[in-house]
Amino acid sequence: MTQPQQVDVIVVGLGVGGEEVAGRLAGAGLDVVGIDSGLVGGECPYWGCIPSKMMIRAANALAEARRVDGLAGSAQVRPDWTPVARRIREEATDNWDDSVAVKRFTDRGGRFVRGAGRLDGPDRVRVGDQVFQARHGIVVGVGTRPSVPPLDGLADTPYWTNREAIEVAELPASLLVLGGGAIGLELTQVFARFGVRVTVIERSDRVLAVEEPEASEVAAAALRADGVDIRTGVAVERVDHDATGFTVRAADGTTLTGERLLVATGRRAHLDELGLDTVGVDPGQRYLPVDDRLRVVDRLWAVGDVTGEGAFTHVAMYQADIVVRDLLDRVGRADTAPDASGTARAAGGAAGAAGVDVPRADYRALPRVTFTDPEVGAVGLTERQARDRGVDVRIGYAPLSSSTRGWIHQVGDGGFVKLVVDADRGVLVGATTAGPAGGEVLSGLAVAVHAAVPVSQLRHMIYAYPTFHRAIQTALADVG
Repeated sequence: MTQPQQVDVIVVGLGVGGEEVAGRLAGAGLDVVGIDSGLVGGECPYWGCIPSKMMIRAANALAEARRVDGLAGSAQVRPDWTPVARRIREEATDNWDDSVAVKRFTDRGGRFVRGAGRLDGPDRVRVGDQVFQARHGIVVGVGTRPSVPPLDGLADTPYWTNREAIEVAELPASLLVLGGGAIGLELTQVFARFGVRVTVIERSDRVLAVEEPEASEVAAAALRADGVDIRTGVAVERVDHDATGFTVRAADGTTLTGERLLVATGRRAHLDELGLDTVGVDPGQRYLPVDDRLRVVDRLWAVGDVTGEGAFTHVAMYQADIVVRDLLDRVGRADTAPDASGTARAAGGAAGAAGVDVPRADYRALPRVTFTDPEVGAVGLTERQARDRGVDVRIGYAPLSSSTRGWIHQVGDGGFVKLVVDADRGVLVGATTAGPAGGEVLSGLAVAVHAAVPVSQLRHMIYAYPTFHRAIQTALADVG
């Protein structure tokens, strides 16, 4: 039997949230072991947020150059994927090498172990032949992986997920995209603007089905303007692959073909790999259930996508801050508790201060942005979600093109501001901002939802002119 190595905290999974927890706790003087079989930093810096936004930035530059003809003369554009692929490889990912991230963690005093960590009873984690025992607790931040539908023939084909799409060095002539959510649409628009013939296949009756219908319409119109073929309400039955590419067969008999196939149908946690049964947690759940301090059970925390609170980097970082504070509070209380002789133990290092302010997780004002062009930002509840919860809803709506800034912008000004108001309380419970700067315009509305600012007070604010966010004032005036 391997003798466990005693440490203060074990972090299993060093994605965005896990890396933040492990680094801060190590920096506070705790003995921390961070475990990951993949790249430290997780999906976001290597196959998600960072490289995809580099792609989007490049694609949007092409789109803006093509708009010169409508605004300022004439321009010719020749897309070239080479500098984009080079920037992702060299600047964003170090050729998918996490040496810098590992050093960042170890320089703060942490110990990194490369491998698949698995719970092995309370406060214990096994990695290969090594076993670690935590004095204060374990944090799980293993993230999620692409959810691939069980379609006939698909598993035997060389389909892409977001990873292959991000790593691509040479673009295909044509691409089929299964899934019309945020990831699928962002990558779709990038490839389309670089000259790839793209077809989006979505089972629901609209793309961006989790957002407002108006947002779906704006996104679909923008993609079609980029030459994308959007097929909604399509149930796929089978996927085939041969030397010429992919063939997707729908339930209605339709067949669609493309050189490559991108599967962007969501993500799922793999809890069955964690040994959760050894600590009394059901591994058959879709996500790890956590309380408002991210505790799964006593001395076991979870952060990030694995909690099911949204696959967003900003959620993982938000949760990581709560976990760090909760753990430091627990460590501080343990260090100041009386020992067997009745004498209080002296707290060691920066970790030892009891009474740390520990906030509670609150997702009422969770912001999210789909980085298409126009961007779609949203916070809180959609109109449908609010009505389903029994809220007495009032809606305010303002087309961006009718605002002065939208009129000035002229080309590419598609978008709107939509407000979801709880009439009984007189506050916003949700909002959507679509437009050239939809994600940025969202920020003020996120504050309003989070702080429950009265609508009457929002109406009497001064909104800068001429800005996109001034459309919020028009939407407020439209609230019935």
